[in-house]
Amino acid sequence: MTEFIATTAVEFWAVLSAMAPYLLLGFLVAGLLSVLISPETVERHLGGGGLWSVIKASAFGVPLPLCSCGVIPVTASLRKHGASRGAATAFLISTPQTGVDSIMVTYSLLGPIFALFRPLAALITGVVGGTIVTASAGNGNGEADAPPECTDSCCADDAPRNWLVRALDYGFVTLARDIAKPLIVGLAIAGLMAAIVPDDFFAEVLGTGIVAMLVMMVLGIPIYVCATASVPIAVMLIAKGASPGAAFAFLVTGPATNAAAVATIWKVMGRRTAGVYLGVVAASALGFGLLLDYVFATTGVPVLSQMAAHEHASLTARYLQGVSAVVLLGVLGFALFYRRPAADHACCSTEKKG
Repeated sequence: MTEFIATTAVEFWAVLSAMAPYLLLGFLVAGLLSVLISPETVERHLGGGGLWSVIKASAFGVPLPLCSCGVIPVTASLRKHGASRGAATAFLISTPQTGVDSIMVTYSLLGPIFALFRPLAALITGVVGGTIVTASAGNGNGEADAPPECTDSCCADDAPRNWLVRALDYGFVTLARDIAKPLIVGLAIAGLMAAIVPDDFFAEVLGTGIVAMLVMMVLGIPIYVCATASVPIAVMLIAKGASPGAAFAFLVTGPATNAAAVATIWKVMGRRTAGVYLGVVAASALGFGLLLDYVFATTGVPVLSQMAAHEHASLTARYLQGVSAVVLLGVLGFALFYRRPAADHACCSTEKKG
């Protein structure tokens, strides 16, 4: 029992230390983006129809940290402000799959190939989904009335004017609060897997082909794990024998889909859009997973080379990682327990972007 607890704690701390410097940088960049690129800017660029608006919508969704209302209500707001159904769908598909913070964490734990594949898959998936919806646009989608626009104080004209304060508040309080619990859960799951699951378990049970990817897709679709918190779990899946493609299938479907989100999309955007959403996300997970396996097989790059580099890091680098991990825990703790004034509470959720 003592060995089990020690293994879990050591793995928890190792992964947390490896990702902490990058995640803190991701919080900062996300906060700056939240100030520089407002939802109003997105709405202004996504009006009208055509392929170009679909491409822009998908591209906006990849790094964009959303202020206040979350992906689905903001998508509904885009529709109310003139965005085409295809553009709104592209934004809806690409946004939850990744973000600045999760890209940083992916690079820190899984290396540049994974870090490139995540935003690329999100961009292409959004464009494909938006294009399909545009091509099949018509009546009978069952679209319900869009939710009212956000009127919380962080979205109003009287929000704090100091851009740096708003950026830091968003990155290190709002965004940190949204991902804190799922991130800790993800790290705990990774630690438990290290202690419980035998080496090469997934390779022996599932193999390394398409069946393993389908299993990871089935695992990822109904549950919710945010884009950042999914990375430690993917690391441990690979460490225990899963192929890069199977882990990537989980990275795509886990953050992008869950039962509550799909039900809301069905209600807000219509059953046809919900079907396209699920189909495109599943196809993307499978297609990019197969491609990722091929890339690693042909290049010969060790899948967890980035983690290996952390294990052999210099004393200075390890000190930096340890300090960053302590700071990150402090940021997450503050974000969880800090309570805004009554006028601002329950504002600025960024659900599923972490």
